[in-house]
Amino acid sequence: MSNAVVEMKNIRKVFPGGVVANDKVDLTIEKGEIHALLGENGAGKSTLMNILTGLYRQDDGELFVDGQKIEGKYGPKEAIAKGIGMVHQNFRLVKPFTVSENMALGTKDKFLYDGKIIESKIEEISKKFQLQISPKAKIWQLSIGEQQRVEIIKMLYRGAQILIMDEPTAVLTPNEVKGLFDILKAMTKEGISIIFITHKMHEVLSYADRITVLRGGFAIKTLNAKDTNDRELADLMVGRQLDAKRMIADDVPLGEVVLKLSDVRAMNDKGLLALDNVSFEIRGGEILGIAGVAGNGQKELSEVITGLRKVTAGKIMFKNDDITKESVQKIIDRNVAFIPEDRHGMGLANNLPATDNAILKSYRNKRCGGILMNKKVVDEITQKMVDDFEIKIPNIHCNVKLMSGGNLQKLILARETFDNPELIIAVYPVRGLDVGAIDYVHQKLAEERKKGKAVLLISEDLEEIYKMTDRVAVLYEGKVMGIVKTQEASINDLGLMMAGAKGSEA
Repeated sequence: MSNAVVEMKNIRKVFPGGVVANDKVDLTIEKGEIHALLGENGAGKSTLMNILTGLYRQDDGELFVDGQKIEGKYGPKEAIAKGIGMVHQNFRLVKPFTVSENMALGTKDKFLYDGKIIESKIEEISKKFQLQISPKAKIWQLSIGEQQRVEIIKMLYRGAQILIMDEPTAVLTPNEVKGLFDILKAMTKEGISIIFITHKMHEVLSYADRITVLRGGFAIKTLNAKDTNDRELADLMVGRQLDAKRMIADDVPLGEVVLKLSDVRAMNDKGLLALDNVSFEIRGGEILGIAGVAGNGQKELSEVITGLRKVTAGKIMFKNDDITKESVQKIIDRNVAFIPEDRHGMGLANNLPATDNAILKSYRNKRCGGILMNKKVVDEITQKMVDDFEIKIPNIHCNVKLMSGGNLQKLILARETFDNPELIIAVYPVRGLDVGAIDYVHQKLAEERKKGKAVLLISEDLEEIYKMTDRVAVLYEGKVMGIVKTQEASINDLGLMMAGAKGSEA
């Protein structure tokens, strides 16, 4: 007799633009187990769970809950009624409200609010699973770990028997992580099934009963945690044959050290340690790759170098100058180029024309006319960028929001390299681009390296790292696991370092 509470068969989900998020995915969740979904960023984990919780509808395939095939209308309301609840990475709590008031939101009894009944039920759940939360506490008074407990209580309050946790340990301290999994283990003893989405191999090996590895939208394999190890999981998660074609020549002479980080520490937006004693250097004429699964300090690394985030310890040197505490404007004035992760939110002003975006960093220059901008010069600069980088745009005065992703990235690249920078920080520079645009961006970065410029390339794609870099440093939970010459790097070793193994261990 089957013990399955969820069966997903041949699930396929395609987003507008032809992006395939899930393709022929099979997943079975058994009663009372902790089941990990392991994979890199973009592997399809969250999309699959959003289908299970009714946020998305699959384009093909079948979904069964407690043996019943899901047909007809199925959204979040229906999923909750089926006993499926999800604790998102970004909590869905109203901070000025109390714990009990948050429980009342979205329930059938919201118009007949009885605080004492709700508080009594919260205390019952809290005691049963050792969650230790006061129903009268306001959310803003609670720590991040306690807020997560409130989210768990909220799902149990609504009758969840299948609980999905999206990157549940991303904002927790090590002690809180152990406490969380103690709670989840207690819940499985009551027959509740736990699914947790993660990219951390040591967690799945320590706490999961079974593991399903996803890569590129496919479910690669499901294994018992006790029967596998970190090397096998690394191979399944990131292992693939790399294209032997490198896009950079090996005969470019190295110049002086352009950027050097020494024991740099910095916090993330939640006040947790994001960079932990990071040290490396880049010379002119080389591309240093930063590899790692998203969320391991890459964003914060790019921001401390460009002055967007404060360093709490350590030193950043640009050539012979200490720039650790310099402002963004001073670092721009030093001719440091920055291709940010978010081309829309940070790289460009979408409602402004291409002309304004082309001089976002240089409008103060005398060449552009200073405060009273010389429109003719600005037009000439923009037109040169458009011509040199083959940017497809109706005219230089149209808003950039009308441009395609590839042309937006070309515009950013044109702007950032226009003044012959000494250092280029490129964060996921080809994310979301088509094959032609990817090739173009790679060629331009290779050209800058050939000119003797230093390039820091942050990427999740090991194939891109292999094609485009001289050396690669692997980041895991804010630490540098190792720095190796790219051509001497083994895909398995890189995968292990991305999962937390030191270079020497890999």
